[in-house]
Amino acid sequence: MQSGRLYRYNTKPGEDSVVSKCEEEIAAYTGHKYCVALNSCGSAIMLMMKCAGLKPGDEVLSNAFTFGAVPSAIEHAGGKVVYVESNYDHVLDVNDLEKKLVAYPNAKCVLVSHMRGKVADMDAIADACKRHGAILLEDCAHSLGVRWGDKHSGHVGVAAAISSQSYKMINSGEGGFLLTDDPIIAAKAAVYAGAYEGLSAKHKTVPGPEYFKTLPVEIPNYSMRMSNLHAAVIRPQIKTLDERISKYNQRYYDLVDMLESSRVAHLINIPSITPGVSLMVHDSIQINLSKEVTEEQVQFFIEECHSHGLPVELFGAKSNARNFVNWKFAPAEDPLPLTAEMLKRAVDCRLPLMWEDSDFEDLANVLIESLEAAVSE
Repeated sequence: MQSGRLYRYNTKPGEDSVVSKCEEEIAAYTGHKYCVALNSCGSAIMLMMKCAGLKPGDEVLSNAFTFGAVPSAIEHAGGKVVYVESNYDHVLDVNDLEKKLVAYPNAKCVLVSHMRGKVADMDAIADACKRHGAILLEDCAHSLGVRWGDKHSGHVGVAAAISSQSYKMINSGEGGFLLTDDPIIAAKAAVYAGAYEGLSAKHKTVPGPEYFKTLPVEIPNYSMRMSNLHAAVIRPQIKTLDERISKYNQRYYDLVDMLESSRVAHLINIPSITPGVSLMVHDSIQINLSKEVTEEQVQFFIEECHSHGLPVELFGAKSNARNFVNWKFAPAEDPLPLTAEMLKRAVDCRLPLMWEDSDFEDLANVLIESLEAAVSE
């Protein structure tokens, strides 16, 4: 701030920018070889597709259950989204993916969104993509810290995107990172982001100059770079990730125990974790309400929680940006009955890190008593 050098490339010879240091630390944490810091995760998702060769009008298969920023990024990249069903564990349904890959043989990419950190069967998804010739990409905006097998999420696809927007595990207000082990994707991402002329030489987590050559005059500069100010906010948070993940998870499992041993246990279902996920990050809790609970009672439950000061969202609400029916800019052309039915009774509640442990007993009691009040109406 004192120097005024907030632009990532405003560095002296032999000096590394704060953004470059941040990229190194993010790459080290996730285990990726290359990292390009951007102004948002939406930009990272969009650039993943552009760097993977998406052309205007190409079809992209993606979860029907995700945040509206994902189909927005597909539209931004010039693609046409085709939605794949999501199941009651809130992850992409592999059986429907197989059907959609057959029905849409020209689909260029499969973009899997790990919504709320929940990871689908990535081995089965990768196998399906390989058999059908589709490029697999991962939206890891919600899955920083989540591990699939022995690796961080984002390694099954050819590239991944993570977020540092508010409510994420690292928070700089806005920001994102494109991660990959592919040198061509990394070089293109840096140039698209704004490494014009020879500025790629000021990066530390991109491939060598042989991968850039004439790229800066072949592809456009979208000016999507991260600033040094945002990177300076992020760097201290990276060091605390593991500690915070442990705290989130302990509280989550204590809360699940309280709910599943409660008087309303028969009315709730906690989505299962996909076998193959070796570490989750539970900074929120999702609950599927039983079909015994009517849609009117679901709404009563939501309102009752709010009246006690607990913000609980219904994913299927008409105003919710995670409900695919609200994406008028990219409407679903095929029926999505599984996703639509799941969203009607899928509720979401954040687990604030700054709360005291005792606050989570209150949280459990509000959920339990509000559901009891709803079904007694």
